[in-house]
Amino acid sequence: MSSSAQNEIVACHLGRVSYERARALQERVQERLIAAKRAEPPEPEPHVLLLLEHPPVYTLGKSGDAANLLVSEERLEEVGATFHRIGRGGDVTFHGPGQLVGYPLFDLDRFFTDLGRYLRTLEEAIIRTCADYGVTGTRVDGRTGVWVGPDDRGPERKICAMGVRCSRWVTMHGFALNVTTDLDYFDHIVPCGIDDRGVTSLAAETDAPETVDDVCGPVTEHFGALFDAEVTTRHGDDARSFLRGLTGERVEAPGR
Repeated sequence: MSSSAQNEIVACHLGRVSYERARALQERVQERLIAAKRAEPPEPEPHVLLLLEHPPVYTLGKSGDAANLLVSEERLEEVGATFHRIGRGGDVTFHGPGQLVGYPLFDLDRFFTDLGRYLRTLEEAIIRTCADYGVTGTRVDGRTGVWVGPDDRGPERKICAMGVRCSRWVTMHGFALNVTTDLDYFDHIVPCGIDDRGVTSLAAETDAPETVDDVCGPVTEHFGALFDAEVTTRHGDDARSFLRGLTGERVEAPGR
């Protein structure tokens, strides 16, 4: 097995991608990673970290409660959002502009085969990223994700939601970090099924908002350190070309 592929993560910064297109892309990369490790001899592919934004969309995990979507799907259409029931863990959440969505497509057989540890590692990457901007992110027992507070700005509130799925130890889905997200979108749901806590963003916590593109760099750096991996970063057309070569799946450029 090639040690370079064993420990390489290709971080693909894609800009805005529709939810449907991103889900199809995840599935193709996951299939490719599974096939590569089943080959005789194994032919390891690099792990892939997709970093992107979505147009407004609400998603409900397989164990989620549809009652946590507080308005009709017709009402969501009126505010320019779509709705999808999907196969990750977790309840209902929102993705949209100003939010950094990360989809790690990792073969955990090459890191560690422990989903609990994997989720804690994702949380740690986001906690370290928040710290880079002077925001103290924390964990809450029994509630996956990253939280802020309670503090002088208010009670405990969620800054990053997480939900993952794993097949043959190859992951998909991931995290959604609110950077400059319009938090009013969360008024249409009970975020993650938790009705006694609010949501926040880096912009709300710092009063000096960074862009999603700005935050991609620290996130990528922390992933490399925490997974002890060499990270290659690809942007825009270069990232889309790499993914098309890997999967045959086309990724539209933003605005197309």
